[in-house]
Amino acid sequence: MSVHRAGDSNDFLFEGSFDITELSSWPQTLNDEVKAALDAGQKIGGVNARISGSAVVLGGTCEENAFSIGASAFLDYVSIDLVTFSDAWMPFDLRGCSQPAVHERNAPRLSAALRDLSEVLDTETDPDDPTYFGKPTETGVENYFEEDGSASDVWGSFEIPYRNRVFRHEPRFTPGYKRSADGVVQYVPVRGWHGVLGYLWASDAENAASFEPRDDADEDGYKDGLAWLDRLGNAYDRGLSPSHALAELAGLSEGDSPDLLDLASLREKASGTH
Repeated sequence: MSVHRAGDSNDFLFEGSFDITELSSWPQTLNDEVKAALDAGQKIGGVNARISGSAVVLGGTCEENAFSIGASAFLDYVSIDLVTFSDAWMPFDLRGCSQPAVHERNAPRLSAALRDLSEVLDTETDPDDPTYFGKPTETGVENYFEEDGSASDVWGSFEIPYRNRVFRHEPRFTPGYKRSADGVVQYVPVRGWHGVLGYLWASDAENAASFEPRDDADEDGYKDGLAWLDRLGNAYDRGLSPSHALAELAGLSEGDSPDLLDLASLREKASGTH
């Protein structure tokens, strides 16, 4: 929840989060806690609140943070929005794979929720702008489709490249190895329970080292890659060269030699296009 100072939407009189499962009579308790935190005499310009929750996907599993409901109040204008982070309501998943059983069982639930909100609030449902992942409608969410009529793989086209930027661009003002290099690099595969998660690589010539997750490894490769970035950061802080960091972190013995490949080709390899 956030409470903005009148006249300045960037100045917060209060900003905080609460676990409503730990609050008895939570609406009144929440109201009291927010009021107590406000400075006396300050005028409120607007209030924003959002609650997130899990959803049991029929025919699937329980998805954490599958949706959120937000409310905003400014002067006499009040808005309510429902945001979903699940593709269970769509005919095709974000990979473009058909899911008729999941869609048939879950889409009516989202439609009913939107209808009920509209009735309770006595207002029409106003779909927001399309996102990379789908197109909101008054009754749910629609997929994107290619020119040949097949459902788009928006996950591979947008989400994976977006989140994988962390492995290719070093953060500003933070010391560490570069995360990109021209030419040949040393690399070793990193394996998990279900195969190769990605590739740890290094280049002494450019003082660069990073992790390149395999697209097919999806969430496992991404999460494992973040852990490898932390390990590389620790190696940099200890003054190790990229190749020494690679050898130590990969557990290479003195006679082991990493594979060699230019970084562009390694990235193609990780993406499954090489």
